[in-house]
Amino acid sequence: MCSLKTKRKAHYPPYVLWVSALLLFIPIVVTSLGRPANPSLLRLISSYRILSRTKLINSAASLSGKQHNKGFQENEPDQQLSSSPEAKPSAVHGYYYSNGTLDQVSHVTAAAAIVAHPPSPLMENEEHADKSDGKEKLLRGNGTREVVASDAVNNDKIERRVEAILAKARSAIREASSARNGSNMISSHQDPDYVPQGPIYHNANAFHRSYLEMERVFKMYVYSEGEPPIFHNGPCRSIYSTEGRFIHQMEKGNLFRTNDPEEALVYFLPFSVVVMVQYLHIPGAHDMHPIGRTVADYISLISSSHPFWNRSLGADHLMLSCHDWGPYSTTYVPNLFNNSIRVLCNANTSEGFNPRKDVSLPEINLKTGEITGLIGGPSPSRRSVLAFFAGGLHGHIRQVLLDQWKDRDPDILVYDKLPSSSGKSYESMLRNSRFCLCPSGYEVASPRIVEAIYAECVPVLISDGYIAPFSDVLNWKAFSVMVDVKEIGNLKKILMGISGSQYVRMQRRVKQVQRHFVINGPPKRFDLFHMIVHSIWLRRLNLRVHARR
Repeated sequence: MCSLKTKRKAHYPPYVLWVSALLLFIPIVVTSLGRPANPSLLRLISSYRILSRTKLINSAASLSGKQHNKGFQENEPDQQLSSSPEAKPSAVHGYYYSNGTLDQVSHVTAAAAIVAHPPSPLMENEEHADKSDGKEKLLRGNGTREVVASDAVNNDKIERRVEAILAKARSAIREASSARNGSNMISSHQDPDYVPQGPIYHNANAFHRSYLEMERVFKMYVYSEGEPPIFHNGPCRSIYSTEGRFIHQMEKGNLFRTNDPEEALVYFLPFSVVVMVQYLHIPGAHDMHPIGRTVADYISLISSSHPFWNRSLGADHLMLSCHDWGPYSTTYVPNLFNNSIRVLCNANTSEGFNPRKDVSLPEINLKTGEITGLIGGPSPSRRSVLAFFAGGLHGHIRQVLLDQWKDRDPDILVYDKLPSSSGKSYESMLRNSRFCLCPSGYEVASPRIVEAIYAECVPVLISDGYIAPFSDVLNWKAFSVMVDVKEIGNLKKILMGISGSQYVRMQRRVKQVQRHFVINGPPKRFDLFHMIVHSIWLRRLNLRVHARR
């Protein structure tokens, strides 16, 4: 399990900064005079930039007596954990096939012609909302994203092999999705971790079959280029722990990792935006260029060292980030932004998050690095508080919530900071509440939804443009409440309108869905790690790469 000890950030001696600046400046000057056509020189320059940044960090750490490649200290969040939760979850990003219809919607990216079919989630109903443009649309059909690559050399054989694997999986999922209490259903006798039927899933049969197909054929390759701490490393505790946990799990190896790149269906770019911000960003400055440049250099390095990026124009490549700047870090490489699978905590459609190809990553604040003591809560009858929120004044949605409900109603407890006079901890307040309010902060990502699920408190999502995690599988309306920002003033009326029996059902479903958000070491089937991998699998299942002929 990810068990790195936290260390405080080193202070760089002035001469280290000057030397490192010179190391970074030389290759930039060389490339600004005209990027060399020689691929070997391109690789050398890209790796030199990356190595220069890494050496700066390692030498500074060494001079200060710290070993940053063994961990680092995150900025401590406030007592209530900075929040930016989820808005209306949409099942727009499911990638299952419930019929054979493929209604094509064509659009062109910077480097590839992509044919995107409206995705069809694991839903009983084919209609679903697409919020990729910030507005709801009703779409029908199945989701296969097609990328026409620019280089067809030696790709035909690989294309046929990969497509045969995916076609077989699609067929099995399509068959399972149409099963209704028949012989095609998988039982608990066949699978000890059986996913039961129930309203928390859009289509439990299709999800279970998809999961089994993932376990059977899905493989990911992790690029070896780059050195810690920026690459192959990440935070194991703090508000960004989901990022580090996934990176470390992929580094350790698991069922889905392969050392044979020709066997892989997806290629993982193992950089950490959190670490880049930690070491490459100057606090108080607005210049994010070093972060974007590092990502661009890394893509340049792997694309000139391996054939896989160019073969698909990055469409079967994966990056993962839980930092607010994760989406921004991809804008320096158009194919990464437009084509690649981006797994992001900041899953905001207004900032370019595309649920057809991107994955919403749950944000979990692990202060101690463990979830011990965070799971579980009392029964509904022992929860005396109707609704609870405590957190800093971050963003306009929280401002509205605090303006309308702070110190206004004994049933709706809203604080900018939990008063010490209450005599209760933040965690105990979650467990004592029936509903846990999850308003967005500056960004949409927040650990509050997972905190609520851990405490078995029904989450209330208040956000704009947020895509909730695993929405292609999970029916969030069955176990959470979604409130428009304009309806914040009616919050009590909305919550009081939920009957006692309905609440009991919702709270029971929160307990059922909990397994999908739990971090285990080592990972267990259907837990958080496997749900993230499954979301990636769905996007790859939805992708068809063609060589241009």
